This record gives sequence, structure tokens and C-alpha cells, in this order.
Amino acid sequence: MLEECALPYRVNAIDIGKGDQFSPGFVAISPNAKIPAIVDPQGPDGSPLALFESGAILVYLSGKTGRFLPVSTRGKYVALQWLMFQMGSIGPMLGQVHHFLRSARQELPYAIERYSKEKDRLYGVLDRRLAQAPYLAGDEYTIADIATYPWVARYEWHKTDLAEYPNVHRWFKEISARPAVARGMKVPA
Repeated sequence: MLEECALPYRVNAIDIGKGDQFSPGFVAISPNAKIPAIVDPQGPDGSPLALFESGAILVYLSGKTGRFLPVSTRGKYVALQWLMFQMGSIGPMLGQVHHFLRSARQELPYAIERYSKEKDRLYGVLDRRLAQAPYLAGDEYTIADIATYPWVARYEWHKTDLAEYPNVHRWFKEISARPAVARGMKVPA
């Protein structure tokens, strides 16, 4: 989103493997001790504003810039609906698949099967939606697409063949071709 909006920013990498997210300085910004979090030195009232949770950050940056959230009331709520779908379903469920396939200390077939089936179901929801419209919220690229794309970009991590979801595959390729997305996906490397 920062790249798409051409907003200046500075990255402070948080090494979650080392527990950086539990440092008092980071918890002051992100009380839930999770990434991402931002501090806008020029908040709405001219003073710094710290925000955590990706959806809240995207809504804030959209409001600040007037970009990537439809102006129409209907369009705005359709975009927010798909943003909430990412936050409540795509992120948590694909995160569980990633954990049990890549990080669990022992293989747990039940967990892998459970979360993989849910991942497949969610990809089906995305594919059906993207058969109806070019983007999640309709005809325009929004914060719902921005939030969902990084999870789909890890399709290999959760053992998904995008060819099985042709509409998701089309959407993924189109968004991958956006220069701002390519730049953003390289951060913080």
C-alpha cells in the first residue's frame, strides 16, 4: 500500500524468530505484539499515530490518500467486506496451513488435512468471486486485493496449484505485474 500510494516510509525490521515483537518499544506501537504496525509521524491531527493490524492500517492509509477504497457507499462496503474476508479467513487459515506444513516440530496429519481443506474451500470462494469481477470488490483494485495478494503469493507454501483456480490465477498474474506490488514484495529484503 505504501508503494502503491507513493508514500515515503522507513522499514524497521522486526525479527519474530528472535522475539523482537515482544520488546517494550514495539508493544507500545503494537499492543498485540504482531506485525505489521506503522507509525505515521503526520497523523490526522498533525501528531504521530501508531496503528497495528493490517486491515486498520490499509483503511487508514486509504483515508489518508483517498486511494484504493471506492468513493461510493456501496463500493466502499463491498471492498470492506472482502477486506474482512481476508482478515477473518484467508490470513488466519492460510497462516495455519503455513505453520503446520512449514514450522510445526512434528507432522500433524489431522491439522494439515483440516487447514488444507479449509484453504481449498477459501480458494474456491476467491475463484468464484473473481469469475464475477476482475477484482475482489468489483471493477477496481482496492485494499481488499492489496491485503489478500501476499497470502496468495505464498501459494507454494500452502501447496496450492493456481491452475486449479483460473480466476485467482488471472488476478494473481495481473496484480503481480503492478510495479508497486513488485517493489513492495521485496521489502524488507
